[in-house]
Amino acid sequence: MTKEYNNLYKKALNLEFLTIDEGLLLYENAALEDLIFIGNELRKKHKQNNIVTWQIDRNVNITNSCISQCKFCNFYKKPNDKSVYVTTIDEYKVKINELIKLGGNQLLLQGGLHPKLKLNFYTDLFSDLKKLYPNIKLHALGPPEIVHIARLEKKSYKEILEALVESGLDSLPGAGAEILSDRVRKSISPVKADTQQWLDVMREAHKLNLGTSATMMFGHIETRRERIEHLVSIREVQSEKLDSAYGFLAFIPWPFQDENTFLQREYGITNDVRSEEYIRTIAISRIMLPNIKNIQASWLTVGKDVAQICLHAGANDFGSIMIEENVVSSAGAHFKFDAEGIQKAIVEAGFTPRLRNQKYEFIDYQPHQ
Repeated sequence: MTKEYNNLYKKALNLEFLTIDEGLLLYENAALEDLIFIGNELRKKHKQNNIVTWQIDRNVNITNSCISQCKFCNFYKKPNDKSVYVTTIDEYKVKINELIKLGGNQLLLQGGLHPKLKLNFYTDLFSDLKKLYPNIKLHALGPPEIVHIARLEKKSYKEILEALVESGLDSLPGAGAEILSDRVRKSISPVKADTQQWLDVMREAHKLNLGTSATMMFGHIETRRERIEHLVSIREVQSEKLDSAYGFLAFIPWPFQDENTFLQREYGITNDVRSEEYIRTIAISRIMLPNIKNIQASWLTVGKDVAQICLHAGANDFGSIMIEENVVSSAGAHFKFDAEGIQKAIVEAGFTPRLRNQKYEFIDYQPHQ
């Protein structure tokens, strides 16, 4: 077995694509210290410095009305619920002004699959925000919302994305990926975009040279093989893009947060991802995704200590301080960081922190007093 592992390690270190079976073999059986070593060596191949990047952005939920019925989400409300809201421009102004004071310039705008908000709502919103704040970057929506809007408008993903980009969309989050397996999706998010739709939206985004990210929410009903298949699906889409296109700028895996979710209440499914498995997942993500340069450790869901170890196992990014995160927090993620705290955590782990933008370009940290 050792010889077989060594051959796979060599393939990984040469940035070759491992098969699903090869990845699964390492994920389930390789020694953790070996995976950490290989992950770290690969990080150094992609990032020839000791820098770990971080970001300041603000999560704003466009609406909490959603027809998706995801069984892991405590945030959404049915469209006829009395507590449904749509964020107003005046509310955006307050939130953006606070963001700018903290030195940030990006909004992560997400919401639910609102049954009545069509394309013109989003294009008007993005245009209005850009007129008010020309320098604010809009990292907004995600493949499920694009599929939903395309369905409402009876238009192609390309047409929807082109209209959104024209009105101010700067990049597309990898939201709603969960696990890219229709077996899993039909069970936990029955109305949301299926695997092919999610991947096809990203293909169209890459053709438009719209920077994107990819995610994986794991530790619920999926198998480890399905996790590896998820990574391979993302890798394949990335391999199709033009060399000049941004493509997937980063991959971010995080464990399912179970607190009071439908999956927990009705099926007794809880997050069983322990620290070692999360670290293994970071390392195997780096190994299976040689064509994605940035791997982010999710301190929000695993905490500072585990995320710091991940920086030695293949991760090179610590994500955002996430001003006003509502969705994952509503299911039990309670870790917090401010700008000073996140930089201190990176230094403690032995790295140099650098603030970045969504395109992973370094920017100066300049909070407004």
